[in-house]
Amino acid sequence: MARQVRAEKTRATIITAAADLFDRQGYEATSLSDIVEHARVTKGALYFHFAAKEDLAHAILELQSATCHRLARDTGARGRTSLEALMRLTFCLARMSAEDPVLRAGLRLATGVTRPRPPLSHPFTEWLDIVSARLAAAVEEADVHPDADIDVVAHSLVCFFVGTRVVGRAREPVTRQPRRTAEMWQLLIRGLVPVTRRARYLSLAARLEREPAPL
Repeated sequence: MARQVRAEKTRATIITAAADLFDRQGYEATSLSDIVEHARVTKGALYFHFAAKEDLAHAILELQSATCHRLARDTGARGRTSLEALMRLTFCLARMSAEDPVLRAGLRLATGVTRPRPPLSHPFTEWLDIVSARLAAAVEEADVHPDADIDVVAHSLVCFFVGTRVVGRAREPVTRQPRRTAEMWQLLIRGLVPVTRRARYLSLAARLEREPAPL
């Protein structure tokens, strides 16, 4: 049991080190030797868990997927409206990406040449599915205009969210992401939410920007 625990800790250390390097210098520019040095493990330890750099990339994408699905469940499991659950999910991802190199590396891998192995879907496909489901439910709850094209809105929201993070990484600290997420929602709410419900969600966006972990 102790050996298994040590092995799991070593694997997690290697993944975190790889994620940090993939995020900071890119997948292509990172070698296995870089990861070994950054993780402070032996080459034997790395090859025991991962046969190739592609295996590390896939492990990071798996962890990112699991985190996103867990957050989607958690944010939607407390009797909230579907639109609030969606807003909280985006703020959670924005805030957690400031602290978690796996989430940051997952985004960089998703926007690069790396492709997940089946049956894992591409992160953007998963996000589009989650966002579309939340928006469709929000239409039924009368929090989004009934004539809204869900596919178009979902695609625009994912592009907005991803693009904000990609542009932000080159221009400002990652801790700025909650503010950018609030700005995104201020624009979307004015275009999507009926006037009678708009104040509630504009206020929510401002509040979520300030909350440390808005689950």
